[in-house]
Amino acid sequence: MASYLFLCLLLIFPHRYASSLGSHSCSSLIEFKNSFSITNDASWYCDKSHPKTNSWKEGTDCCSWDGVTCDHLNAHVIALDLSCSLLFGNFPSNTTLFLLLYLQKLNLAYNDFNFSKIPSEFGRFESLVYLNLSHTWFVGEVPSQVSHLSKLVSLDLSWIYDSEQLTIDKHAVEGLVHNLTEVRHLFLDGINMSSINPHVFMNLSSSLRSLSLGGCDLQGKFSKNIFDLPNHLDLWGNQLSGQIQISLGNLLQLTQLLENLLQLTHLDLCGNQLSGQIPRSLGNLLQLTHLDLTQNQLSGQIPRSLGNFLQLAHLDLSDNQLSGQIPRSLRNLLQLTHLDLSYDQLSGQIPSSILNLTRLEDLTIAGNILEGSIPDEEIFLSQNQFSGHIKEFQSKSPELICLDNNKLQGPLPSSIFQLLNLTKLSLSSNNLSGVVELSMFSNLPNLEYLDLSYNSLSFTSNSTSTVNHTLPNLISLLLSSCNLSEFPQFLKELKSLDSLDLSYNRIEGKIPQWMQEVGNDSLSYLNVSHNSLTEVEQFPWKNIEVLDLSSNLIRGNLPIPASTINIFLISNNSFNGQVSSLICNASALKILDLSHNNLRGTIPQCFGNLSNSLQFLNLKKNKFYGMIPPTFAKGC
Repeated sequence: MASYLFLCLLLIFPHRYASSLGSHSCSSLIEFKNSFSITNDASWYCDKSHPKTNSWKEGTDCCSWDGVTCDHLNAHVIALDLSCSLLFGNFPSNTTLFLLLYLQKLNLAYNDFNFSKIPSEFGRFESLVYLNLSHTWFVGEVPSQVSHLSKLVSLDLSWIYDSEQLTIDKHAVEGLVHNLTEVRHLFLDGINMSSINPHVFMNLSSSLRSLSLGGCDLQGKFSKNIFDLPNHLDLWGNQLSGQIQISLGNLLQLTQLLENLLQLTHLDLCGNQLSGQIPRSLGNLLQLTHLDLTQNQLSGQIPRSLGNFLQLAHLDLSDNQLSGQIPRSLRNLLQLTHLDLSYDQLSGQIPSSILNLTRLEDLTIAGNILEGSIPDEEIFLSQNQFSGHIKEFQSKSPELICLDNNKLQGPLPSSIFQLLNLTKLSLSSNNLSGVVELSMFSNLPNLEYLDLSYNSLSFTSNSTSTVNHTLPNLISLLLSSCNLSEFPQFLKELKSLDSLDLSYNRIEGKIPQWMQEVGNDSLSYLNVSHNSLTEVEQFPWKNIEVLDLSSNLIRGNLPIPASTINIFLISNNSFNGQVSSLICNASALKILDLSHNNLRGTIPQCFGNLSNSLQFLNLKKNKFYGMIPPTFAKGC
C-alpha cells in the first residue's frame, strides 16, 4: 500500500520529487561556475558566443539553466553544453563537475582554461558518450584515463592548444584504439604524435565514421589500408610519405573495400610528403564530396577517373608537380563549387566545359603554363600564358579578378567598371594598352585592391574634378610603371590606404602637401622610387613600415621617418648633410640603404645599437669619415 501511495505521489508531483533528487547536482554546478570568470576573449574563435552560466542562479531548478539537460524522471544532469561560454580560469582537478557521475554528454569547447592540465578525473564519467574539449587551452599530456571511457561515441580533443603543448603517449593511443569500441567520431587534430606509429589507428573500431588527425606530426609510410577506415578522413599537415594506393586484393577484400569506398565522403591529405601519381583507382570513391591533396609531391597527369566524383564539391590538387592537360572529364563534376589546380605544371587550354559548371564559385589555376582566352568567370589565373584580349564581362557578380603575369593585350573592357561587387582587381605584368581615366574606378564602391602595374596603359587624372567618396574601401593601390606624371588627385579621399606603389613613373617636383593626409594613420607601405622627385619635406605617416624613395633627384637633409620603419631606401639621390642620430629611434629597422648620395660627416655610433634588428646596411658612395661603429652584430 505504501509503495502504491508513493507511486501516486510521484505521478502527481514529479517535478517536486525530481527537484529534491537534483539539488546536489545544482549545487555542484554552482560551485563549478564560481571557479571561472567571464571574459570576452575566452571564446574568440566562436562566431556566436554568450555567457551561458549567467542564467545559473542559486535556488532555481538547474534543469532549466542554459546548457543543462536533465533526465526528466530523476533530475540527474545527463548533458552539459558550455561551448562558447566565455569561461576563463584554471581548471581545478577537484572541481565539483566530476560529481556529476550520470553525465552522458559534456561539451566545454571554445573556452579558455588558462594552460591547465587535463585532469585524469575525466575518466570518472563512465556513462559519457560525447566529450568535446576542443579549443580549450589545456596543455601537457592527454591522460590515459580518457581511454577508459568505453562508451564514447564521439571524442574531440582537437586544437586544445597547439602541437608543442599537448601530447599523447603510445600507451594512451593504444588504449583509445582498444577500448573505444563504440566510437564513431574521433578528432585529435593538433596533438603532438611524432612518436606514434600511425598504423596503430588501423585497429580502430569498424563503427568509426570520422577520423581527424590533422597537424599531429605523424610520420612514416602512408598505409594503403587507410581507406578501410571512416567516411570522413583528415590527415592534413603531417609528414606521411609514400604513395596513395588502393589495393583490391582477393574477392572478399574487394567486396569489403568497395563497401568502404562507397562510404568515404571526405578525404584531406594536404601538406604531407606523398609522392608518385594519383592512382586511377581513386576514382572509385564515388561518394566523395571533399578531396584535398594540395602541398604534396604528387606527379604525373590528373587521372580522368576523377570525373567519376559526381557528388564532389571541393577539389584541391594545388602545389604539387602535376603535369599535362586538365582532363575534360572534370566537366562531369556538376556539384563542384571549389576547384584549385594552382602551382603545378599543367599546360594547354582550360576546357571550356569546366568553365560552364554552374555551381563553380571559385576557380584557381595560377602558376601553371596554361594558355588560351580568358573566360568570363570569377577565377585566379595569375602566372600563366594567357594571351589575347579580355572579353567583356557578361556577369556582374565577380568579386575577384586576378590575371596578373600573363600575356594579355588590348584595352580594359568597359564592363569591368560595372562590377559593383568587385573587391580585388589584379592585372599587372601584361601587355594591356589604351587610355584609362582613374576616376572611372570610382564606380566600384567595394574595391579594396587595385594593381595595374607594368603594362602599356596610359593614365589620365582630371585634377580639376572633385571626386567625392572615391573608392572608400581601397586599401592597396599599385600603379608602378603606369606613365603617371603626377600624384593622382583621387588619392586625396583615400584616408584608409595601407599600401601605395607609384614607382617607375614620370612624377616630377616635390611630394604635394595634401599627400600628408593620405593614409596618415594607416599607410604602412609607400614606394615612389624611380621617378623625378626633387624634394620631400617630412614624413607624416605614423605607422609607415616600408618607405622607398630611391632613384629620384631629391636634395637636402635626410628626413627622419617614424619609429615604426622596417625598410628605409633612399639610394641614388642627392641628399646631403649629416645623418641624424634620431634615425636610431627606429628600433625595428631591418634594411637601411643610404648609398649613392652626398651624405657627409661621421657614421652615427648608435647604428651599432640596432644590432637586434638591422640585417642590411648600405652606406657606399657617400662622403663619410671617422670611426666605423664597432658594435655591429654578427648577423648584420
